[in-house]
Amino acid sequence: MTSKSFRRFARYALLGAGWLFTSPFVPVHAAAQQTQSPPQSEDALDEADENQLLIRTDSDLPETYPYEPYHAWLRADGGVPLLRWRIESGELPPGIQLDDNGMMHGAAQRAGDFQFTASVTDAGKPQQSVQKRFRIHVRAAFSLNWKTPAHVNGNRIEGSVTVSNTSPDDMDLTFDVKAVAENGRATEIGYQHFRLRRGTVDKELPFGDTLPYGGYLVDVNAVGEAPRRKLIYRERLQTPGPLQVTIGP
Repeated sequence: MTSKSFRRFARYALLGAGWLFTSPFVPVHAAAQQTQSPPQSEDALDEADENQLLIRTDSDLPETYPYEPYHAWLRADGGVPLLRWRIESGELPPGIQLDDNGMMHGAAQRAGDFQFTASVTDAGKPQQSVQKRFRIHVRAAFSLNWKTPAHVNGNRIEGSVTVSNTSPDDMDLTFDVKAVAENGRATEIGYQHFRLRRGTVDKELPFGDTLPYGGYLVDVNAVGEAPRRKLIYRERLQTPGPLQVTIGP
């Protein structure tokens, strides 16, 4: 068989097998395959997943108390170092701040429930950036509330309050109640000093005494000292107006 006859034979044989030629040597669909991007390997996909920037910290951050030193970290995985954090919206407890490395520190100045959105951005090109909503609950470590509001009973002014210690420490409590006359003179109508144990909730403290005729504002003060942490908590209550004692000299 001549070489020309062989080439003709080979051509028809490949046509019969479903192959088409764009040239004497390159099949059409083979040429198309050469222009396609090769599929990514599983290793390449795993590497892409590992580089995805994800925030790992739970939405509910550790709670705290007013004036308690606070430290917490916002953490993320993946991305290209260095990671930078910032507050996008919402409100941190006054006294607590977020550094760009994700560290939160300070001491809350007041009780409340605070929610904010933080973002983290990596150093990749292009950059990745993700956001997450967080919450910090600042518990009222020490509270003072009316149980029986101050009122006049004959020639007496009396009432009661409740105190609570939900901090992690026992407190030295000083409880003081004064009736302040219209001329500015203050009369003690209640006083106690004792150890208020941690976990105490709504302990009732009564007060009252007889007073001369006249009008009196009732001023209630409670001071809780936590010596171990060198913290002092103060709470105050006051009647909205003078209470009139109409019996007496």
